Amino acid sequence: MQFNKLEIEHREIFEDFLSFKRHDLSVYTFENIFIWKGIYEIFWAVIRESLCLFFSDDCGCFLYLSPLSKNQNPQVIKEVFRFMDKFNKNSGFSRIENIESEDLPFFKHYGYRMEFKSHEYLCLRSCLDGLKGPSFKSKRAPYNYFIKNYRFEYMPFLPSHKEDCLGLYSRWMQSRKKYYQDSLYQGMLTDSRKCLKVLLDNFRYLNLKARIIKVGRVIKAFTCGFEVNPETFCILYEITDLSLKGISQFIFRNFCRELKEYKYINIMDDSGLDNLKRVKLSYRPEKLIPSYIALRSE
Repeated sequence: MQFNKLEIEHREIFEDFLSFKRHDLSVYTFENIFIWKGIYEIFWAVIRESLCLFFSDDCGCFLYLSPLSKNQNPQVIKEVFRFMDKFNKNSGFSRIENIESEDLPFFKHYGYRMEFKSHEYLCLRSCLDGLKGPSFKSKRAPYNYFIKNYRFEYMPFLPSHKEDCLGLYSRWMQSRKKYYQDSLYQGMLTDSRKCLKVLLDNFRYLNLKARIIKVGRVIKAFTCGFEVNPETFCILYEITDLSLKGISQFIFRNFCRELKEYKYINIMDDSGLDNLKRVKLSYRPEKLIPSYIALRSE
């Protein structure tokens, strides 16, 4: 078994394996995978014609996705767990994350214990574009306030904007940490900045779309995302100066307006946090796409 440390030049290999079938979860994209180099050591191997992607840190090692192949192979799953058990001090840490619902019967058939992990929120792009009806009244009001009260530029992100966007994130993160004291949430904010730096450092090599807003020639908002499948675009980051009323609603709506070729906007999961869940639900998702974790039965 030959292991390879994940590098940007491996993108075509991953995209070939990812193309074997359609995916609805945003984690099944090279863009989403690669940015985690900010906080994990990531390595991969092809085992019996299946690409297996391992994430490791001080806690241990796990498989980030179901093995990528045309058909799932039970022998591959056994080999993956054997490797993780050698790597992990506690074999209970060995697991496969982000399993799609269509693969549940396979894992259950071979005796694996399945646990619900989370679900991603899919919204109709047309609804986010229009913000029509009473359900979106709370979004329209700040959007209109921003338009009426600020002189701004909405424009494409360029690599030269990198440092300003990282600075914007740091200020946004500090304001979030003051408001939300939950240690898990605060840790996620710190990790997310590390991933954002990887994204911005490699922006020109990844299939990303990104926009910024300048107010008084200063970047006050940044958003970016990527295609998950021909119907769905995922918004990965949205960072704004929270002191500017309506800027979040404006950049989100305008970005969605540009994405006319897509039916759905994936606004990702809520990480099990109530504050994030409330925000996601406020955009009236059309679908919830679940993901699962596979463990060995006791």
